[in-house]
Amino acid sequence: MRRTLVLTDEAARHPFLASLPPHVRSVAAVGGEVRARHRWTMQDLREFLMAYCASFLAVSAFIF
Repeated sequence: MRRTLVLTDEAARHPFLASLPPHVRSVAAVGGEVRARHRWTMQDLREFLMAYCASFLAVSAFIF
């Protein structure tokens, strides 16, 4: 295993991210496309709302 002299990356801006190897922190292309981390698609919103409603109904049914 090859180890670098400097084990942290000061540009990572977080202690956990700084301790990760460079190949883990790199942006990986999934299926030929690179998705921005801060963009929500309509599919993400739909899945979030379905999970929220299902959780709300389950808790409501348990309480009543």
